[in-house]
Amino acid sequence: MSSGRRNGLPRMTMLELSEATLAYDVHGSLPPADGRPPLFLVGAPMGAGGFGTLAGYLADRTVVTYDPRGMDRSTRKDGRSEHTPEQNADDVHRIIEVIGGPVEMFASSGGAVTALALVAAHPGDVTTVVAHEPPLITLLPDADRAVAAERAVQAAYREKGWGHGMAAFLALTSWTGEFPEDFGVRLPDPAAFGLPADDDGAREDPLLSGASNPVTAYRPDVAALAAAPTRIVVAVGEESAELLTGRTSVAVARALGQEPVVFPGGHGGFLGPEFGQPGKPEAFAARLREVFDAS
Repeated sequence: MSSGRRNGLPRMTMLELSEATLAYDVHGSLPPADGRPPLFLVGAPMGAGGFGTLAGYLADRTVVTYDPRGMDRSTRKDGRSEHTPEQNADDVHRIIEVIGGPVEMFASSGGAVTALALVAAHPGDVTTVVAHEPPLITLLPDADRAVAAERAVQAAYREKGWGHGMAAFLALTSWTGEFPEDFGVRLPDPAAFGLPADDDGAREDPLLSGASNPVTAYRPDVAALAAAPTRIVVAVGEESAELLTGRTSVAVARALGQEPVVFPGGHGGFLGPEFGQPGKPEAFAARLREVFDAS
């Protein structure tokens, strides 16, 4: 396995659509020199910047990354702020049309929800998708309490600002097991996480504002996914276990009639230093290769 970054910078392209401009990067050659499909790495709301380390450990592959509309370099012209799996899936489909498909896909978090929507709508776009920890909270046995906990996080952000909202979000994502009825009653002090308590007035964070509620509320079209030729692998981090996105991964996998495949690390197991909380990217890339090679 190649363990270093490929030579040279990725080639960035701006794809102009009527309602958005999408930025995507191609690491390697098109068509791929190895004859394998391009490997598309998809996140949401995380953009291409979060996949830098993982792409480096996959330097022998042609890797494609992108920024979802309204995030980082990708801009919106539609006047909307919400992020929906269907729209994200259509955007990814447009990029695949340009680069040439089908592709293999690794998709994490909200990106995994994008991938499920993409396969349902455009089953010929993807040969194999590894859907890593899709946060589909309405599939949980405690869905009502999970949704209420999500709304408590958004209320903390709306009422007190980013530091309080992010502290509440970290409490949400690190909660073990089912949520109690009173989850939002006692939320942590931002200082406990080294976060600022001051309110800067901003309310546009896609994780905290409610703009991504359509992602967590999405219900996969199980019949369409079962009928698709795409091999779907639901992945869960070995450290996620009983945490929120670990539990949703199990719920999604079982809805599809399978058990999740375990990957190194937790929700950000593929990350390097991008956000200051590195996972286990080298081991993660090796596991990803194993899964794709088994197809």
